[in-house]
Amino acid sequence: MSLANQTRPDLIDPAVLTALGGLEVRARWLVDGFLTGLHRSPRKGFSVEFAEHRPYQPGDDLRYIDWKIAARTERWVVKQFEEETNLRAVVLLDVSRSMQWKSPTAKVTKQVYAEQLAAALALLLLKQRDAVGLVRFDDAVRTVVPPRARPAHFQRLVAAMMEQGTGRDSRLDLALQTASQLIRRPGIVIVISDLLVDAESVAPGLRALRAAGHDVLCMHVMDPGERLLDVSTDARFVDSETGTEVAASAREIRAAYNAAVEAAIASWRTLFVEQGGRYALCDTSEPFGLPLHRAFAARDFVRG
Repeated sequence: MSLANQTRPDLIDPAVLTALGGLEVRARWLVDGFLTGLHRSPRKGFSVEFAEHRPYQPGDDLRYIDWKIAARTERWVVKQFEEETNLRAVVLLDVSRSMQWKSPTAKVTKQVYAEQLAAALALLLLKQRDAVGLVRFDDAVRTVVPPRARPAHFQRLVAAMMEQGTGRDSRLDLALQTASQLIRRPGIVIVISDLLVDAESVAPGLRALRAAGHDVLCMHVMDPGERLLDVSTDARFVDSETGTEVAASAREIRAAYNAAVEAAIASWRTLFVEQGGRYALCDTSEPFGLPLHRAFAARDFVRG
């Protein structure tokens, strides 16, 4: 991928791209630019087989209603199909209070950056005819969208991303449990979070997903102001999730803070890699195409 070609939308400044249209429009721009840089061959054809029935819900495609059951029992059910050859993926999107933060010099909030990544990843997978689902979480699971492979499913995913999150805390452990219930056969779980959580609460869910045969990719979203403490005066530091306040001299704690952050990054990377997962650090100051390229290079999402 050439960084010289700045006309590609996925390599444009995050703040510039975010100002252009809605999330769906921006995601399409990102994906078009990203695929231009991949020079991939499209994957053609897929087969499906009947899996099970589920109750009809408003908005479901009428083509998949089982009319025989409706006539016989007066129950409205929809046929669900299991893709035989295609991937099933679930994106876990952190919408906790800390994700809404950005440093004074940052381009966009972590939340905006994460939503762009989530939408682009979903569209990339759908273009491959893979099934994609979504779990939004803060201190509880806020939104669950089961994996589907239909192109029209993208609009549903984008609409779900725009829903509100209200919790301060981040319960990634609950999101991992929900993901395990959404994909019954080996697939992939993509975590997009700032990982301001206790690693010990995450490890069991991660091990369970790996034991079930699922691949796990973590996209660790960080604001540049989080990674390096660049304050030279006395300040009051506030935890955006718990509200805890601490007064300190930034000059005195800078070295210890920076070392602690790097240690935390290394710890998270080790946790995912040792469990057989994958880890990618995403800086909100970099163009969206860079973490997308790292993620897709680390996992052969785009096949051809």
